[in-house]
Amino acid sequence: MGEITVEALKGISIEFTEGDFISVAGPSGSGKTTMMNIIGLIDRPTAGRLSMGDKVTENLNRRELTRIRREYIGFVFQSFNLLPVLTVFENVELPLLIGEKAFSRNERKERVEYFLEEVGLLDRRNHKPPELSGGQQQRAAIARAMVTKPRLVIADEPTANLDSSNGERILELMKKVNKEEGTTFLFSTHDPDIWKMADHILFLRDGKLELEQKK
Repeated sequence: MGEITVEALKGISIEFTEGDFISVAGPSGSGKTTMMNIIGLIDRPTAGRLSMGDKVTENLNRRELTRIRREYIGFVFQSFNLLPVLTVFENVELPLLIGEKAFSRNERKERVEYFLEEVGLLDRRNHKPPELSGGQQQRAAIARAMVTKPRLVIADEPTANLDSSNGERILELMKKVNKEEGTTFLFSTHDPDIWKMADHILFLRDGKLELEQKK
């Protein structure tokens, strides 16, 4: 910011294990979004190291980072990021079309319909995002994030636009995928229901890890 340096994160050292269910909490400006973007390979850190398995990400070029994001990470954005010209079905199917792994038409149909059924949107499969409520768009975004069965799902306030019934349904689905597929979930959230289900809760304040609480 001009001549002022803002350190969004300062000296954080954390390690996640495959299959963890993690919640990140903290007030606005605490560094949650920056941390999620770095872990999701959207932003590069100006210092420090991020490793995924045996890969040290600062040694990878942009193309390699894009491939890892596409193949291994699912994102649930608070702004949904659905393509308005595509139907719900097509939005959820899209990650299966652009990945390196080839899926047959029947495999894509089966996966998309399974996750749309799980989030309660199968009857809206032919609707486009502008025809949906905010909560329905959120559920479509969650189905899209999980349709590739990624190793890591990064979710920014995934229940913020949902009523209590649909919020509970989505959390049960995520926990099911977490247990059955070994998918790691990383949430940025103020939802106490997610905190209750989390294996770890990370509290950030002013860019520093203030507390790591383990169940």
